[in-house]
Amino acid sequence: MAESTIQQQPLTGWDKPELDLSNAEWQSSSRGRGDVQIAFVEGFIAMRNSRRPESPSLIFTPAEWGAFVSGAREGEFDLT
Repeated sequence: MAESTIQQQPLTGWDKPELDLSNAEWQSSSRGRGDVQIAFVEGFIAMRNSRRPESPSLIFTPAEWGAFVSGAREGEFDLT
């Protein structure tokens, strides 16, 4: 098999550290429903699937989290 000559470049604007989430205090929604949990770690917000906590977590800056929450409230992600 030939070696690939394509070099992977880091994502533009990706300035998030590798966070240690092993001691994170994960929180579920206030109503206790849903599959999403969040944790506040080192100034970032981590989000994971509570049914598969070993899966990769999404990491948001506070500004990104605010935009995500605003979009969700406005129905930006509704699939119906």
